[in-house]
Amino acid sequence: MANTSARMLRLLSLLQTHRYWPGGELADRLEVSPRTLRRDVDRLRELGYPVDAARGVAGGYQLQAGAAVPPLLLDDDEAVAIAVGLQTAAAGAVAGFEETSVRALAKVIQLLPPRLRRRIDALRAVTSPGVWGGAPTLDAAALTTIAMAIRGEERLRFGYQPREGDASHRFVEPHRLVSLGRRWYLIAWDLDRGDWRSFRVDRLQAPALTGARFRPRDIPGGDPVAWLRSRLAAIPQKYDVSVRISAAAESVRGIVGYWATVEPIDDGSCRLRMSVDDLSWPVMILGVVRSPFVIESPDEMVTVARAAGETLLRGAAAAA
Repeated sequence: MANTSARMLRLLSLLQTHRYWPGGELADRLEVSPRTLRRDVDRLRELGYPVDAARGVAGGYQLQAGAAVPPLLLDDDEAVAIAVGLQTAAAGAVAGFEETSVRALAKVIQLLPPRLRRRIDALRAVTSPGVWGGAPTLDAAALTTIAMAIRGEERLRFGYQPREGDASHRFVEPHRLVSLGRRWYLIAWDLDRGDWRSFRVDRLQAPALTGARFRPRDIPGGDPVAWLRSRLAAIPQKYDVSVRISAAAESVRGIVGYWATVEPIDDGSCRLRMSVDDLSWPVMILGVVRSPFVIESPDEMVTVARAAGETLLRGAAAAA
């Protein structure tokens, strides 16, 4: 790389994967000599980025949490505010930003000094985020640990309590975090079972980085979200919901995102499909879409929608 600024940004991006980089491998990635790499690392240190170095034949570099937030830059209060805001968004408070928030949170948390992490933990301990739809409570530290393992191509260990059966210990190569519906899922290659698996993040216990790197595999079909949806579709749910909505498929899809399947019927109508255990969730979605609809199935949803509508009308009448 001839452009020094571009090379520095590339170096910082590689170091922020959290892994330890042997000096020769890092120099090869940047297409520079070991001497130029040392100078670039020194420049990052001058800017406040805490880069540890090990000398010798097996020497290399790793970005560590420092005594202060490196410049960009943020003061302590701003750093805490950003981290807390990202945690809230990652929990689903801002629809459509969950995955992006987790990736950003992993980068921010990785560089925060311990004193700021303690402030964030204390704030989280005494607050209750109001996540729409009653989503399971998630541990932000667990989410960021998983995100860092994915970014650093590092194997992960954790305990897991499945929907049915006994808890077990899992050893995986993490591939992708996916926010679907009101839940987070980890898609990973299960090393003990030799196959792809999905795990609900709220059922994970104590995820831990192992330091063991791996070469990423290609997930069947190439689309993690499509793969996960096909797996979840095979899990029996209590209700299969089908609703015809008088609105264009794209506009409805822009609201529901990955929470449901939206099938176009014609230019001005579409069909929404969901498999759920609780009918209040699709009823809430229809309220947000705010377009005429016809419930095709199940019959029980007609009763739930009517009760919700009557409750809203009574409240509006009382206010008037």
